[in-house]
Amino acid sequence: MTSIDRILRNKGTEVVSVAPDDDAMSVVQTLAQHRIGAVLVRDEAGTVLGIVSERDLVRAMAERGAETVRLKATELMTRVLHTVTPETRVTEALAMVTGRRVRHLPVLMPDGALGGMVSIGDLVKARIAEAEQEADDLRVYVATAG
Repeated sequence: MTSIDRILRNKGTEVVSVAPDDDAMSVVQTLAQHRIGAVLVRDEAGTVLGIVSERDLVRAMAERGAETVRLKATELMTRVLHTVTPETRVTEALAMVTGRRVRHLPVLMPDGALGGMVSIGDLVKARIAEAEQEADDLRVYVATAG
């Protein structure tokens, strides 16, 4: 079974983040520049305060209209983070994103430090690769068992 650690080894550990006082336009520009769907909100010390996703921005637009562009990241962000560790299995992480209806999971190291972030796309890609490997292993086994 594949773990989050393998995804991070392939993907890298860089996490795009914004400052708490960045306004919505700055957040949107960061998302567009990096072609991603969510950013972490981190203070000057690097402490994770929350996450701002495309969903958060859409929800704010629906509730606050044009005023949304003046909101700060701390006013837009989701404060409750669902996280995984490098040892978390991909299947477990997929169950989390499905059950909790989130698309991004920050990865916390054993010491509590931020170790990366995985998206639902990363998880699905890893699971497909794992299923393909299992199928290849079964074909080899069947071919050599006779």
